[in-house]
Amino acid sequence: MSRSIKKAVFPVAGLGSRFLPATKAQPKEMLPIVDKPLIQYAVEEAVEAGITEMIFITGRNKRAIEDHFDKAYELEAELESAGKQQLLELVRSVIPKNVNCMYIRQPMALGLGHAVLCAKPIVGDDAFAVLLADDFMQGELNGPGVMAQMTTTFAREQSSLLGVQDVPRAHTKQYGIVSTEPFAERLEKVGAIVEKPAPEHAPSTLAVVGRYVLTPRIFSCLEKIGKGAGGEIQLTDGIEALMQYETVLAYRYQGRRFDCGSKLGYLQASVEIGLQHAETGAAFADWLGQRG
Repeated sequence: MSRSIKKAVFPVAGLGSRFLPATKAQPKEMLPIVDKPLIQYAVEEAVEAGITEMIFITGRNKRAIEDHFDKAYELEAELESAGKQQLLELVRSVIPKNVNCMYIRQPMALGLGHAVLCAKPIVGDDAFAVLLADDFMQGELNGPGVMAQMTTTFAREQSSLLGVQDVPRAHTKQYGIVSTEPFAERLEKVGAIVEKPAPEHAPSTLAVVGRYVLTPRIFSCLEKIGKGAGGEIQLTDGIEALMQYETVLAYRYQGRRFDCGSKLGYLQASVEIGLQHAETGAAFADWLGQRG
């Protein structure tokens, strides 16, 4: 198993039902935050972490994701003939030349664990990252992104990592929740993990969010566990099985997360990135200020 992470899995087969009708004919991962789709932000986070193999687990109506990261011959030709060099370079820079994109169809909606398992033929015996695009993550100002933090930590610890943050107890039913014991700075050893427990039954308020670094043993665990909650193969159950064989660590990342799987989180991310945007930030801040 390699000490460095070069492969990332992006489960993008979900229906995006919370954003209907916007997602009726386009993937939720293609919803834009200012001028880039959610999936591009996640891929850029992986690229910053040194990852070069992007594995997308897709479903029906997800062709737009493949097209987005593909070469757009007609568009590039039109921009070039019109002398729009800046826009041409912008289109060409969507994915770096040293990065490979691969696509696997998830034939049935059998859960996040099943989506990860679909990546096994490409991932093989390597440790790998998992990024959920609708968890929009930002590192601290001028600091590394969340996945870069986690791949650096993995290179040192060589253990599976779960990105975590504290949530209000009333929200534990929305997350996988872990119980932990101290391990090192920003790291805690996971003792148990429970999928979406009711607040009164949650072992803690430490929630797993959409960033993981996993060892390849997770695949054999996912193959054995069978269906769990909702009749799906749950990644949480696979991680619980993995803990019987090796240490799993919870990583308290440095930065911010916006739940862009919800309308409120999506709006919050749009405002925050709009304020940071080099082209629109100052004018947008003025406009917001005028609104009181």
